[in-house]
Amino acid sequence: MSPRRFFVGGNWKMNGDKKSLDDLITTLNTAALHDETEVVCGAPAIYLDFARSNLDPRIGVAAQNCYKVTKGAFTGEISPAMIKDCGVDWVILGHSERRHVFGESDELIGQKLAHALESDLSVIACIGEKLEEREAGTTEEVVYAQTQVIADNVKDWSKVVLAYEPVWAIGTGKTATPEQAQEVHEKLREWMRANISEAVADSVRIIYGGSVTGANCKELAAQSDVDGFLVGGASLKPEFVNIINAWHS
Repeated sequence: MSPRRFFVGGNWKMNGDKKSLDDLITTLNTAALHDETEVVCGAPAIYLDFARSNLDPRIGVAAQNCYKVTKGAFTGEISPAMIKDCGVDWVILGHSERRHVFGESDELIGQKLAHALESDLSVIACIGEKLEEREAGTTEEVVYAQTQVIADNVKDWSKVVLAYEPVWAIGTGKTATPEQAQEVHEKLREWMRANISEAVADSVRIIYGGSVTGANCKELAAQSDVDGFLVGGASLKPEFVNIINAWHS
């Protein structure tokens, strides 16, 4: 089994302007980033070209969403073909804000995922339970069902990073404890072993998202089944560099 390369995604969400993003990009470009960690920044669609043109080539760029077809009468949407045309190689799909703020269904997320992969984009595919689901004891049921829809639409798992983001921990300041994160990641890997294959279970990177900061990242990174992070608010701050280097420091 080859060791899984640590992966840190920064999801800028609907934040930033050219001035503040230029400052952030300069910070990242000049930082000593551990070269064994893969880093990808999720920029707002309107800044994808700006981010890709200005970020050092060693740092990847992701769109935060895309649609399920190449082109057409879909006002306000962007396609994988357009994302690729900007020199961008990644897309985030199924983020809880897309699911719960914008009402995207598992079915739609699956269709988007299949089309993105067919278009040669790599995908950060997000799953995670809401607070009431965790309190009801249905965390596993929820994340397995979400992962099944993803699995049904993936032919090549080397192009997919799975991001476990408990919805109750996103932007709330509440973080899953390292033990809680490890428990879900381990169970997801067991599910993949049983339902996909041993090889996929061993090789796919399962990253954690939900109020990751410079203060808690090292303890989370030390968990054996936590292969990196999807970072929200902290990815817009200089501490993002510390999070990128968490695994090696």
